[in-house]
Amino acid sequence: MTDVSGAQWTTTRWRREIEDRLAAGGGEPLVNIDRGDRRPFDAIFLGGGAGGRFGAAYLRAMGGRPLIIDRWPFLGGSCPHHACVPHHLFSDAAAQLMLERSFSGRLWFQDLRGKQVSILELVEAFRQGRTGPHAFMNYQSQEQLDLEFVLGAPGRIVDAHSVEVAESIYRARSLVLATGSRARALGLEGESLTGVFDYASLVDRLDYEPGPTAVVAGGGKTAIEYACFFNATGRRTLVVSREEPLALIQDAETRAFLMTRMREQGMEFWSGAHVVALEGDGEGKLAAVTIQTREGSHEVSTDFLFLGLGQQPNSAEALAALGVATDANGFVQVDSRMRTSVADVYAVGDVVGAPMEMFKARKGGVCAARNIMGDEAHYRVEDFPDFLHTHYEVCWLGLGEEQARARLRNVIVLKLPPDNPDGDSVSLPAGDRMMLYALLRPELSGFQKLVIDGDTRRIVGAFHVGAGAKDGFQYLAPLVRKGLTVDELGDMNELFLNPSYFIQLCRLRAGSRVLRGM
Repeated sequence: MTDVSGAQWTTTRWRREIEDRLAAGGGEPLVNIDRGDRRPFDAIFLGGGAGGRFGAAYLRAMGGRPLIIDRWPFLGGSCPHHACVPHHLFSDAAAQLMLERSFSGRLWFQDLRGKQVSILELVEAFRQGRTGPHAFMNYQSQEQLDLEFVLGAPGRIVDAHSVEVAESIYRARSLVLATGSRARALGLEGESLTGVFDYASLVDRLDYEPGPTAVVAGGGKTAIEYACFFNATGRRTLVVSREEPLALIQDAETRAFLMTRMREQGMEFWSGAHVVALEGDGEGKLAAVTIQTREGSHEVSTDFLFLGLGQQPNSAEALAALGVATDANGFVQVDSRMRTSVADVYAVGDVVGAPMEMFKARKGGVCAARNIMGDEAHYRVEDFPDFLHTHYEVCWLGLGEEQARARLRNVIVLKLPPDNPDGDSVSLPAGDRMMLYALLRPELSGFQKLVIDGDTRRIVGAFHVGAGAKDGFQYLAPLVRKGLTVDELGDMNELFLNPSYFIQLCRLRAGSRVLRGM
């Protein structure tokens, strides 16, 4: 093993060490154990991704002693290596390319009509830069957060208090499962052909420029987000899903706005359909896929199939070694304190199920740490907003309009753009980075909606599409779950122009004794 305790490696040194181990496919474990600290470990975090790292840091800040064990030679998990970082890179590219294509040949924009841009170049750019975040997190965790870890070697669960790694057994009062998840496979012959990718293998293995047609299997977050990027590069993009795409957004009007915009960009949606066969070219490369629809089967020539079929939890070892309770899909079941069915064993992050988001992992890790250290802390993921990218940013929380009308006597809706009888497009909402759309392509400037209980004046649902939704995400929980009223929101301050028109909309109605929609 390589003992790095007291080594004070710079980020440059960390980056070199990580790159060498990744290139070699392994290497000596990196061990940072304070041999002078005789205290027992309070918790072993099995997995050093967002949940494990933030949970360990919080437990350490509370005066406890955590240990992180991870098979990767770096902390941060799949987010910077396979998931969040490339996902946001591709989504940024999709938004920029939508802007370029929307104004192609106008003003100072280049003419992209009928042109494809490279997927491979962007993947290669990510691969060249991804060890930077790895190095920073290793450096920060050791030098600033005083965390102890064993990296670059898989841990084996011995029991609820013990993990074996690198021929040593470490024991703690509690065990936190932060083992993550992996992309769900298609389960068809030919899935190993070059040209069949998921979010991880795409950035690890893509070594050619995909052809003119991209087929995407799935209709959830990952499928839609990557499909929008492939579409923005100028490729014909087919989204093949058994269910209706974006069904997770529980507001029909918001979902319809997004579907219309994606179709306008040229995306094709084959709902009630699934991929049933893969055909190779005889040299190990994908040549075509067969898609089963309600009307029959269709063969589509393509050298690029992306799988966005959801996630499979890495829970098998915990189930076998500890007998933790899981749901039908294998996700570890936890209560609001992140406790599993086994005493002193907690679970956080992707291994406990959707949403597969960084904020959930971080907050879950912190919740587990607080409970381990004697606080009574609770975290219910359903109390927090959700987010995705199309060519836009999208965030939402609470009841959709249809759900609210089924539950409440008096539902008021405030939204932009407003319903317009003559069908003319109105350039609102028009926040940061939406102004060109607002002035020249107003139908593309975004969509916002508040759903309100007219009797209590409380906001029960919020939906935001457009640039700035990432910022809106931060305050949707206090807005909806803490039950702010139209009057309270209208009393807040806002900049003009800004991405969030919620405050302005509420201010226009806050003085009304009897609320009316608009």
